[in-house]
Amino acid sequence: MAEEQLTAIVVGAGPAGSTAAYVLARAGLEVLLIEKGGTPGSKNMFGGRMYSHALDKIMPGFWSQAPVERLVVKEIITFLDDGRSLSLSCQDAGWLSAHSFTLLRAQFDAWLAAKAEEAGAMLACGIRVDDLLIKEGRVAGIIAGEDQMPADVVIAADGVNSIIAQKAGLRERAPQPRQVGTGAKQVIKLPGQAVSQRFGLAEGNGAAQLFVGQCTKGMAGGGFLYTNRDSISLGLIVNARELQQNKYRISDLLEEFKENPCVAPLIEGGEVVEYSAHLVPEAGLGMLPRLCGDGILVAGDAAGFVLNLGYVVRGMDFAIASGAAAAKAVIAARAAKDFSQRQLGLYRQFLKESFVLRDLEAYRGAPHFLENPRLFTTYPRLAATLAGQLFTVDGSPPEHLLGKILGQMKKGGLGWGQLARDGWKGARQL
Repeated sequence: MAEEQLTAIVVGAGPAGSTAAYVLARAGLEVLLIEKGGTPGSKNMFGGRMYSHALDKIMPGFWSQAPVERLVVKEIITFLDDGRSLSLSCQDAGWLSAHSFTLLRAQFDAWLAAKAEEAGAMLACGIRVDDLLIKEGRVAGIIAGEDQMPADVVIAADGVNSIIAQKAGLRERAPQPRQVGTGAKQVIKLPGQAVSQRFGLAEGNGAAQLFVGQCTKGMAGGGFLYTNRDSISLGLIVNARELQQNKYRISDLLEEFKENPCVAPLIEGGEVVEYSAHLVPEAGLGMLPRLCGDGILVAGDAAGFVLNLGYVVRGMDFAIASGAAAAKAVIAARAAKDFSQRQLGLYRQFLKESFVLRDLEAYRGAPHFLENPRLFTTYPRLAATLAGQLFTVDGSPPEHLLGKILGQMKKGGLGWGQLARDGWKGARQL
């Protein structure tokens, strides 16, 4: 690599890193974007859906040129119990204005990194960063094999197990099992017409479906399904600590999930063309590292910028916004000719001015609330069983709705007091 001094080296060509490189290059700064995989996106995994607002602010109308799959117009939440399910479906005409899209990361990440290149960033793939270059007590670049690459600042966008953040002393250690979810996903190829018919969709429109209950064996987590042009992204996320304690393999749970009567018809006849697994940060503000140091910033999953509310899971919009905020901080530091922690601390201010820290702060209590085991056992069973009773006609003596509710609550060992407390906490935290 060249020995010339760069303004910034961005480690990781995911949404956070490529966005940071794009904004920096567009401002005329010398920036190198480094990716460990052979191509951007080749090692990246996520559920399959991105909310568009963050990238739209940076690249207005990006979806007209980006390799998006389908526009999400239908939201479905499904509660699962043994042989029963209850699905709540929602559609909103407002979502037709490019609210969110399904994506395949290998394609989308490559496109976003290419946009950074077009803006003037240098992209180097197949490079593993082994260490940080430290001079006079501050980060001054990176070390990759025998190469030393100097830069005024390094942006760590290298994922949830960020080695860069650890080596910089911004995170003492890797995230703990209780702070992350283990995710596994399959991409199942199906004809586009079959996908549209099975979900009642018009051409180009898509659906997002979340599952809770039996699919995780009562462990914290859930299932997800996203419709692509000619495939379905199907997967599970389970709290890593609970997965270890209960000695389940996520791959086995996923295969069993595929056989669920609620899922099997949706993927019937499909061919698995991709399998991936990934750790997902889930502790919100509880797992944020120090976001900056002398000559270094942390963005995206490396900073734990993911928000899981059970009914909404957001990660890519946080990654993109944090990458842009990191770039803005570097641009300001370059203007001030000061890449110290104090100057780069503008990054936190920019994150506050965006939605990133605002939303994480607003839902600070959500990760703790979602540790409630009743959310994954008692309540899905209550919802699915009660719905089954409501629609069953078998000649049995009539029973009013209140009686049916009370009967199911009693069977589940659930009292009104507990229901009210959980409802109150959920309404406040979520």
